[in-house]
Amino acid sequence: MTLLIAWVLFPLVLGLLSLGCGLLLARTADLHFPPALLVPAGFAVIVVVGGFATLSGATARLAAPAVVAFAVAGLALSLPWKVRGDGWAAIAALGVFAVFAAPIVLSGRATFSGYIKLDDTATYLAMLDRAMQHGYDVASLAPSTYEATLKTSLAYGYPLGSLVPLGVGRALVGQDAAWLWQPYLSFLAVVLALGLYQLFSAVVRSRPLRAVIAFLAAQAALFYGYALWGGIKELATAGMLTLAAALLSQTMANPHRPRRLLPLATAFAATASILSIGGIVWLAPLVVGAAVLAFRSGKLRGAIRGLVALAAFSAILAIPALLAATKWLSHSGAFTSGDEYGNLVRRLSWLQVFGIWPHGDFRTPPSDLTVTHVLVAIVGAALVVGAVAAWQSRAFDVLAALAAAGFGCAVYVVAGSPWIGAKALASTAPLVLATALAGSGFVFERGRRVEATLAAAFIAGGTLWSNVLQYRDVYLAPSSRLSELATIGHRFAGQGPTLMTEYEAYGARHFLRSMTTEGASELRRHFIYLRAGGVADTGVSPDIDEIELDSVLSYRTLVLRLSGAASRPPSVYAPIWTGRYYQVWQRPSGPTPILEHLSLGSRYQPAAVPTCGEVLRLARLAAAHSGLLATVERTPAIVIQPSGRVAARASVGAYGEDSDALYLSRKDSLDLRFTAPASGTYGVWVGGSFRSRLRAWVDGEAVGSLRDELTWPGNFVRIGDVRLGAGRHVLRLRYTGPDLSPGSAGTPPFGLGPFVVARGTDSRPVSYVDPADARSLCGKSLDWVEALRG
Repeated sequence: MTLLIAWVLFPLVLGLLSLGCGLLLARTADLHFPPALLVPAGFAVIVVVGGFATLSGATARLAAPAVVAFAVAGLALSLPWKVRGDGWAAIAALGVFAVFAAPIVLSGRATFSGYIKLDDTATYLAMLDRAMQHGYDVASLAPSTYEATLKTSLAYGYPLGSLVPLGVGRALVGQDAAWLWQPYLSFLAVVLALGLYQLFSAVVRSRPLRAVIAFLAAQAALFYGYALWGGIKELATAGMLTLAAALLSQTMANPHRPRRLLPLATAFAATASILSIGGIVWLAPLVVGAAVLAFRSGKLRGAIRGLVALAAFSAILAIPALLAATKWLSHSGAFTSGDEYGNLVRRLSWLQVFGIWPHGDFRTPPSDLTVTHVLVAIVGAALVVGAVAAWQSRAFDVLAALAAAGFGCAVYVVAGSPWIGAKALASTAPLVLATALAGSGFVFERGRRVEATLAAAFIAGGTLWSNVLQYRDVYLAPSSRLSELATIGHRFAGQGPTLMTEYEAYGARHFLRSMTTEGASELRRHFIYLRAGGVADTGVSPDIDEIELDSVLSYRTLVLRLSGAASRPPSVYAPIWTGRYYQVWQRPSGPTPILEHLSLGSRYQPAAVPTCGEVLRLARLAAAHSGLLATVERTPAIVIQPSGRVAARASVGAYGEDSDALYLSRKDSLDLRFTAPASGTYGVWVGGSFRSRLRAWVDGEAVGSLRDELTWPGNFVRIGDVRLGAGRHVLRLRYTGPDLSPGSAGTPPFGLGPFVVARGTDSRPVSYVDPADARSLCGKSLDWVEALRG
């Protein structure tokens, strides 16, 4: 049902809202919009209306009702409806939506892409959660990872223009924004495709050809790549710039009629709402183009009056963006820092602006640069032809769009940080590719069909090839695990403060926000010290027994990742909820009876035998306070490192820097031998990440199978349970390797392993021992020992 709501109902609702708002804008401006521009123009209206609503906490909740009212008004004022749509534009839009939806829909689950690669989406979701209820106000939040995230983003005036339409749609369909994220990005690609379809109408007359151009150009490899790691601003920017350019000639044809300038002013304001004050760099050439068209109208006074009206309308509609920019500019140093790479591994090549980059990850070079250079050269030649064709066709809108894209991209690539330069390249690439394809279309319509078809075939082939590789390498979020976090967040709302030991940005920043959650290695307000000293590095998921007792006890609730190698929390905590992936623990309020907590075991081995001297020392401490000893008896876990495996074939995979991690990239199997110390039911746990299907057997008996489990290092997923007798056994793992499923051909970001076979992973009762009987604990395998006051 979630998949159906996300990929059918949500885009239909957002499309209908955009259509209604577009009709209202056309009616207000007394302007006849081409059918293809109604949805993009209406989307710009939603951005602007939402910007005004979220400017204040008092009006933030009115964003969705206001947009609905505008859309209903537009639809009502357009009665009686006449079907005047453009079928080819609709085909292009549906095709683009299908391509951008494919990596998610073909996985068969509601999820989003870019997981682990980039956690900015978690921050965007946090901002959206707050902004749609309270605007930019974060003053009332209790200290937490969620609060700290917003204090370094939303409180700084971060531009919300790209997020507000998602918030409006979410409010209407009642679904968590995380599952709507990818459908929303696909909708943004549709907005771009419709704008491109109309923009090139003067260059390529054939509507079927323009539909092909829009369909392919919206898939520019870098643009598509950003969509697969959550690049919301890059997609929204490209759509609004294309809309503004497509409106230039139509709106500036009669500059002496100010109301006709409203659509262009709305597109300008929407761009500013998405990019903040930095949008001026992109809009400057379009403003110059508007001035040129105004003065070409032949009426100097009317032209001046029209330009003044355009500036006034744009400034008024951009008031939310301008006010937010007063805060945002003082925190934008990363925009110009030459060493700010963000999640890039290098500065992107300027060749990527041509829309072809045959590699699964746009951050690294293709394996065959020669073929890439040939394809880029073809795009470059076709781009020149397309620009000349636009000149000959008097397609002033296209020339203005190229000027805006070229100027904005050049400024940000040269003067901006590598991170910002990459974003500029991504937003520009669709227009570059569209112009190249339009060049081929222009030549085709003038009789040189063989040459045009060959050029277009090479360009289309390179584009689709690039995106097939990205489809095969996409990083999909583990939706079932994140859904469990969402369940926990709703069920235990208000029962914080909460500690989450696993590094999971989407947990602490979004799903568990109502529990006043702090991540042990996330942005937080309190230091969470480790027993070994210091705090956990970002990306690390410490075991609860690796954290100092005082740091743990300051939290009422614990949300812990289940694992066969995990320790039980201190004795004052009791399990109150258990799922497939997580367990929730709580302690009663009031002072704790724990005098001292002795941790035992190691990172992957929760149990160890303490020295009798340590046990007796704790017994004396407890006796001095009329208390007891508390402990948890644990059978040692069987930890199998991949380096000790017996593989069915030598080509199991490649090792990374960690010799204990296995990086599977193709079909293979391995046998791991281990010894069970006693009979019983054991859980089989797999550490690390894998992309395709992984099946497990013990002594030929099937244990279970999992597919595409991505996780940060140090975490485990339970593949199943098996009944074992004491003695030797063989764990066989079979990896199916790449198939047609999205992401199945990619190498895991973190290695596979170790593997854990453990008993009693869910049942860890606390035993209480009188200090006089402390010697009964000597020689036993224990999780930890505590001295309690009476």
